[in-house]
Amino acid sequence: MTTLFGGGSSKDISTKSKVIGKATDATVISPLNPGKFGSVRSTPIVEAPRYFTKEETDAMKALAKDKTEGARQAKRAYKALSRIEEADAKVHKSHRAYESSVATNELTKKRADVKHAKNLHALRPGYARLGVGLEKAETDAAARIEAIRTKLLGGGDK
Repeated sequence: MTTLFGGGSSKDISTKSKVIGKATDATVISPLNPGKFGSVRSTPIVEAPRYFTKEETDAMKALAKDKTEGARQAKRAYKALSRIEEADAKVHKSHRAYESSVATNELTKKRADVKHAKNLHALRPGYARLGVGLEKAETDAAARIEAIRTKLLGGGDK
């Protein structure tokens, strides 16, 4: 958890809402960053009624044709950008699900390690008894050998 959230203990996780609440990019649109409310204006506003010349009208018709085509392409581009964002969100969501799976399974593995370690520690008294039993068997064998030696040699070392 330290790697993900920083800090040294699990209680630090609860203070990390700033990390979770932080946007994925400084320019992303969110309630705290609504973006700019700009607009497109291809021509200046005509503030008062006026007459136009043929040249002005022809230029505006050509510009209108270009802008209409540009609007069609902009609509297609924005639709593609939206699909890209949707794909990015799917990848992001899948990655977070993967990270959750890794974290959950890591906990399962660590629990298994602890269970195994506890089992090994529980075996320690048995191993200690084996050692004590082996030492007793060695002592008993040495005593019997000494008794046989004493019996065979008549009570003393010759």
